[in-house]
Amino acid sequence: MNKLINETSPYLLQHANNPVNWYPWGHEALQLAQQHDKPILVSIGYSACHWCHVMERESFEDESTASIMNELFVNIKIDREERPDLDHIYMDALQNMTGGGGWPLNVFLTPEGKPFYGGTYYPPRRAHNRPSWKEVLLAVADGYQNKKNDVLAQAENLTRQLANANNFGIAKTAEGDYGTIFSQENLATIAANILQQEDAEWGGFGRAPKFPQTFSVQFLLRHYHYSKHQPSLQQALLSINKMMQGGIYDHIGGGFARYSTDTEWLAPHFEKMLYDNALLINIICEAYQLTGDARYAEVIEDTLAFLEREMLSPEGGFYSALDADSEGEEGRFYVWGKQQITGVLGPDADLFCKVYNITEKGNWEHSNIIWLKRPMEEVLLEAGVDAVLGAAILKNCREKLLAEREKRVRPGLDDKILTGWNALMITACCKAASATGKLKYSQLAQDCMLFLEEQCGVGRWKHTYKNGVAKYPAFLDDCAYLIQAYINLQEVTGNSTWLYKAKALTEHVLQDFSDNEQLLFYYTPAGQENLIVRKKEVYDGATPSGNSVMAQNLHYLSIIFNNNQWLARAQAMVASLAQASIKYPVSFGCWASVLQNITVGTNEIAIVGADAQAVLQQLNSKYVPNKIVQASAVPCEDFPLLAGKTAAVPDTLIYLCKNYACLKPVSSLHQLANLF
Repeated sequence: MNKLINETSPYLLQHANNPVNWYPWGHEALQLAQQHDKPILVSIGYSACHWCHVMERESFEDESTASIMNELFVNIKIDREERPDLDHIYMDALQNMTGGGGWPLNVFLTPEGKPFYGGTYYPPRRAHNRPSWKEVLLAVADGYQNKKNDVLAQAENLTRQLANANNFGIAKTAEGDYGTIFSQENLATIAANILQQEDAEWGGFGRAPKFPQTFSVQFLLRHYHYSKHQPSLQQALLSINKMMQGGIYDHIGGGFARYSTDTEWLAPHFEKMLYDNALLINIICEAYQLTGDARYAEVIEDTLAFLEREMLSPEGGFYSALDADSEGEEGRFYVWGKQQITGVLGPDADLFCKVYNITEKGNWEHSNIIWLKRPMEEVLLEAGVDAVLGAAILKNCREKLLAEREKRVRPGLDDKILTGWNALMITACCKAASATGKLKYSQLAQDCMLFLEEQCGVGRWKHTYKNGVAKYPAFLDDCAYLIQAYINLQEVTGNSTWLYKAKALTEHVLQDFSDNEQLLFYYTPAGQENLIVRKKEVYDGATPSGNSVMAQNLHYLSIIFNNNQWLARAQAMVASLAQASIKYPVSFGCWASVLQNITVGTNEIAIVGADAQAVLQQLNSKYVPNKIVQASAVPCEDFPLLAGKTAAVPDTLIYLCKNYACLKPVSSLHQLANLF
């Protein structure tokens, strides 16, 4: 038993009984390294990481390996989801050293916390052109003892590079040049640059491994909406459809795995992350609003059913992740033998196996991942089965298989509750309520936000919660996603209280996170201790950059509260990343969407009258991605958009304002649509 035994992170607790003398990150470990002049090994991972578990079994549970680690290093274990600030610093360091990265992340530091060597997974014996973990340990310790000056110089140089990297890709732009930045030509260039990486057969972008790239898909959907550029729509919908048909989607229980290991979306790494599902729900909602295709509504509802069933805590917050492994084997919970399926489904098994590509040989490692290689309707037509009848039979089959699967040993659950990821989930629930018209999703979003406010928002916002304890000051991502969630709660409920909360939290971010130029935001709040650099994160990776989301928030709220300073800052932020967003939109997808939103302009919609709430719900079901909407039963002078807007009896009036001018009010959404 080591120092991790008192932690709350499931990932750290998994290592609490390792023979390695692990410490959590903190003053005790750092002071020990300085007192004994020992290098620090920082090992970073997360509970759903397959190769993290492999390295633990092979090395960290091995007594002889642990003995070397304990003698030569101060060993620190970090959950990257609990301490993303540290993960960002040391992952950037590794990428500077090696050009690559990933988890497990193993990086060696001086006693002052400055990195000088690192890598990812190391095997227990030489393999795959990698040295063994013991060889790495002994070589690093020898270098620190016998070439200390070189090691310290390298650490200092690398730390300077990390500090300088804060300005990479950022270019200050004069306001007079905004006309060349916020242009339709640039939006077309962004779309073209995204489509250069398209997989026109299987959807998505680039080669395997394939990630959902939700930000690129969203940009393309909106680009089609604004420009009627057919190739953008085609690739966006192809990408969504192929993911929904693939093994990355859990056809039995709902929800998406993190990514696919192949080009066809067949074989995922089977971990299910809360943030992936939230972001995918967002784009599928937009696809449903745009096309009306019922398949999208079905996947939205099944994914939310999975999240409620398997990842919602009794208190109202959502857990972080489900592991890829069960019983020590990746994917075991999700895959099937054909005989297993036949035993459960009986006479319906033949049709099910034909539709979902189930064979005796198996479609993945001698087992079967349930997936649709072709659309269900095509296979049913070939089989001579009526589409409606066939869909009903297959739905019944999936329900039977889900009941059977529930008898299996479940994958591990990472039951910490992260503020930022829950905020993303709140936004997804709001989007689902709007798209499907099902208000239960709006209530789910409100319940989750109330939970976060009660458990993580007392005093100052905290990043993570478990077992009644909230800890670590909220990071920029947490705050940015929360503001976004407050905005979406107002959009779906019409309750302006959420906007006041968004404004207050925005003021906190401006105060505690702003950089020296008052342009972008640091990842950590002022006063954070034991960090060798204070980073600014601008890349849109698996989750959106807190900076790009703050740019969107400031733009939105500047209109709501008529705050020209916030508008100017939002525009300056987007302009500073414009060249990177245009040239590399897959890495700056959210920035590209904010640039898109500012360029096309915002439809400011006020709904006033007795039926304001009902009209709001009807409007939300439409695809109007560039809107700001407020609804009130009576005139309201607190907000510029509602000020001076009068109701009519018996009609509820709808006002459209754009480019600082309001049009004559109308009394129906049909009339409103003609004004866009």
